[in-house]
Amino acid sequence: MNINNDKHYISKDVEAVITSFNQGSMILEAVRSLCNQTTLPARIIIVDDGSTDENSINILNNIKLDSNISVPVTVLQQPNGGVSAARNTGIRRAQTPMVLVLDGDDRLEPSYIEQVSHILRDNPSMIAASSWMHTFGVLDATVCPCGGNIAAFLSRNCCPATHILRREVWKKCGGYDESMRCGFEDWDFFLSMLETMPDTYIGIVERPLIDYRTAPASSNIKSMSKRLDLMHFIIEKHINSYREHVTEAILGIESTSISRLYGWESEILNTITIKHTLSKVSDDFIEHPSYGDGGMAAAVRIASSHK
Repeated sequence: MNINNDKHYISKDVEAVITSFNQGSMILEAVRSLCNQTTLPARIIIVDDGSTDENSINILNNIKLDSNISVPVTVLQQPNGGVSAARNTGIRRAQTPMVLVLDGDDRLEPSYIEQVSHILRDNPSMIAASSWMHTFGVLDATVCPCGGNIAAFLSRNCCPATHILRREVWKKCGGYDESMRCGFEDWDFFLSMLETMPDTYIGIVERPLIDYRTAPASSNIKSMSKRLDLMHFIIEKHINSYREHVTEAILGIESTSISRLYGWESEILNTITIKHTLSKVSDDFIEHPSYGDGGMAAAVRIASSHK
């Protein structure tokens, strides 16, 4: 590593790729968070995915003039092709063995690159790594993805979209699927990497080092309306992995379902205690509970406490 004039370490083996589409000044927040790292990336590559907003375009055109940006910046512009295409373009341009992928509306805590690149360097069987997240905007919370091997990733995505990957693995697995423009492209990509490199895993630093912006119109929220269609696509594409690890996949989904059911049940019981009444949705559930998924048992427990 080198040291710059601000006495920050510069990592020679990590470049950062930021994707941007009509994100206005939020892209500056993302870039500045990279420039505030205790270990700086060797370069920041911004891929503008066909922005049409005049303010966003002007910011990108003048970003190199920002005195707060202390890392070399390359701005690439391309017709709108979706976030997968933009990430592939940026990673393709990168020259370092490790690449940090960051969305243009998110930010990083100062030690993200230092801590995440450290565990990736020290573990040859780890093909990518990230950290827990702190959400801001609509939701203020700490989100704790767990990482893991291929079996862990079949029931749900276990790694944030922001992560550091090994560029050689990205190349071997074919990169992000550019046909996916409605969500789950990160989950699909992680599965593809893990399938390409057997007996590997994705690591997680158990500290919230990503500041993840939440908004009602964000892509992850909108993708929920198409979740079943996207799940069908994921399963069909990775069917061999699901066949090989069917037990882990089903138990993983069931574990999540049970956890959420108990959480909902607890909330309902609390509402009964305080308000002595239920919402229409909950009342309908008590009258017509689901069967075969633990719903009827939950309804019995709620009804017992309500009487």
